[in-house]
Amino acid sequence: MATTDKKLFRMAVKASENAYAPFSDFHVGAALLAKDGRIFTGVNVENSSYGATICAERTAMVKAISEGCREFEAIAIAGNGGTSWPCGICRQFMYEFCPDIRVISGESEDELKVYILKELLPEGFKL
Repeated sequence: MATTDKKLFRMAVKASENAYAPFSDFHVGAALLAKDGRIFTGVNVENSSYGATICAERTAMVKAISEGCREFEAIAIAGNGGTSWPCGICRQFMYEFCPDIRVISGESEDELKVYILKELLPEGFKL
């Protein structure tokens, strides 16, 4: 998994270059690995109405879901090239589809930490 984790992290770093973050200047990228092998990237997109802002993780998942993908293995997240963990909304959003997904982040591809989403959101809500 280490090779895959590093590849996903590099893709997340690259994706973060496309983030739209004029208010926070915190550029985040995500790379989501589907069980069928496809990889979907996403970035954070801020908005003047702060509540309308969307995080990179949700952007990647919405892209995947809109393409009919519902099963995921891992997601790497990079903020300004370094560590960035999902916010509470993103944790709950991901939990809906994949409570056992591996969540990857770190300062660099050689310093990655990996958690299972259920570790980051131990009592996630799902109907």
